[in-house]
Parts: sequence; C-alpha cells; structure tokens
Amino acid sequence: MNTSPRLIDRRTFVTDLGRGAFAVAILGVAACSPAAPSAGATTPAPSGGASSPGAGASPSAFASATASTAAGALTWSRVNLGFVSAYLLVRGGEAALVDTGVENSADAIEAALGALSLGWPAVGHVILTHNHPDHAGSAAVVLDRAPDAMGYAGAEDIAGISVPRALTPVQDGDRVFDLQVVTTPGHTAGSISVLDPAGSVLVAGDALRVTAGRPAFPDGQFTADMDGAKASVAKLAGLAFDTLLVGHGDPIERGAAAAVAALSAGG
Repeated sequence: MNTSPRLIDRRTFVTDLGRGAFAVAILGVAACSPAAPSAGATTPAPSGGASSPGAGASPSAFASATASTAAGALTWSRVNLGFVSAYLLVRGGEAALVDTGVENSADAIEAALGALSLGWPAVGHVILTHNHPDHAGSAAVVLDRAPDAMGYAGAEDIAGISVPRALTPVQDGDRVFDLQVVTTPGHTAGSISVLDPAGSVLVAGDALRVTAGRPAFPDGQFTADMDGAKASVAKLAGLAFDTLLVGHGDPIERGAAAAVAALSAGG
C-alpha cells in the first residue's frame, strides 16, 4: 500500500467526503461530474430527490444504466453514485459487483439490484479494483449484506481495505465469474481491471478514466506511480474489448480498445 503524503491526504478527503453532500459536490467538479447515461441504455426514473450517498441518500436518487453484451451472455449495470460508479455484471441470474463506492453506498447498490429483479443473495462475487475509499468505502457493508459473496482484490492493496472477512488475492490471468483478471498497477500498487472476453467488456476501475467521451490516464494527483499507470494503459490497449467501464466518467460502448490504444500511443 502506498503511503505517500498525497495519497494519504486524498484518502482522508474522500473518507470525509463519504459523510457530507458538500464534499461530494466539490469532488464531483474537481474529479468527474455525473453525466447522463450513454445512448441506448435504460435508466430507471428516480422516485426521490437528489442527495449525497454519504448523507444516507435514498437509493432512488442514483441512476443505473444497463446494456446487454453479445448474445445476452452478460448484462452490465452502472450504479452511478455521483462522481464515481460501481458496476453490476450479471450472468445467469448471478451477479458480480465491481467496486462499492464511498461509505454509505450500499443502499444505492441494493436499489440497482432491485431494478434488475435481483437481491443480495444473487451477489456471488465482490471485486475491488483498488483500495481507495471512493471504490472500497462500502465493501464491509456490502459483504455483510451479501454473506455468501466472495471478495477479491489485488494482493498489494488488500491490507488497505477494511472488510468483515478475508479477501481473496488475485493475480494476472486469474478467472472470477468467467471474468479475466488483468493486473494494472500504477494508480495503486495492487490495482486490477477485469475483462469479459465473450462480451467484449473491460471494467478498468481507475486504471483509466473517461473525459469528454474519450479515455484518459488516471489523475496524476491521486496516482502512486504514473509511469507504471501508463505502462498498465499500454497493457490494456493490447486487449480486445469494445466497451469500457470506468470508475470516473461515462462508459464507452463502441470502439473502446482502439481509443485506449490511441491514448497509449500518444502518451
């Protein structure tokens, strides 16, 4: 786990962010503001007023955009938590949750499950792309609510994640829920991404972000090793995928691998 002052400051800020709507608004502007779901996706209409996930907000305040991959092999659902997103990947009535958002995001994830006619018993896997609290802040509550789910993270990041039971460390090439684990260190030492080869979907956590509809390198202010992060982007550029799902920014649903390759070549 990286212990540089900038990462500590960031973790402190984001942890505080999980407790107040004002902080969410600030980081939404500074990092990645929420945006409308991409074309072709469906979004359940909110039934309550907008509020912050850290302030005990109604789950209905958060949009969940859903799209199906080739031949219905996998359905992905974006749980839009304002400035960060988690993703539900569903196959055969079972779900894998990739990231959990900031503290107090579990109700929003539960609402997204409900929109898919699923509940916590359907969640068999919780995959944490890295240990930053905007991605793993609700991991403990999620694993409590999904008692049969196994949790996974990169080995180097596990010590920085607080959960009620042991996480399984994963390495490059491991398979979880028919998803291929791709180690993408740089943003953190243990950052991972997951690829669904059959559906051509990559969930990259913070190994990439999306700005103005295009992939971008992770924010250097919050990245432990930028050279390593760029090497990981080059690694991702060599994979085959059409759809890119990231923690910060809207999904790219067509031509994502080519866009990532262009970023890497120009970086």
